Amino acid sequence: MSTTVINRRTGQPIATRVIWRRNPISKGVGLMFRRRIAADEAHIFDEKRQSRVNTAIHMFFVFFSIGVIWADDDRRVVDTVLARPFRPLYVPARPARYFIEGHPTILDRVQVGDELDF
Repeated sequence: MSTTVINRRTGQPIATRVIWRRNPISKGVGLMFRRRIAADEAHIFDEKRQSRVNTAIHMFFVFFSIGVIWADDDRRVVDTVLARPFRPLYVPARPARYFIEGHPTILDRVQVGDELDF
């Protein structure tokens, strides 16, 4: 798997330090209890199949805002949000397989409909 997330439309990187979240413990902890995230860092969660429910997130015990990008099986962006600390629920507008959590500035580098390489 790639260590970079690239926006195909622009050819520009969204993040250059990628952490894959695949096992249940890693997915469950996510960014909880951390104090910050680097501007070039992104955490990719792979849910194996598209869903709105399985790709919903909460922000309990996340002490900073994050940019969240949801992408479908084709790695096409279906939704984005600036998630705020301690909010109970964010659900993508359309089913997604992947969600990417990163520094809020990742939202400046992507739009709904863009295709991603990772």
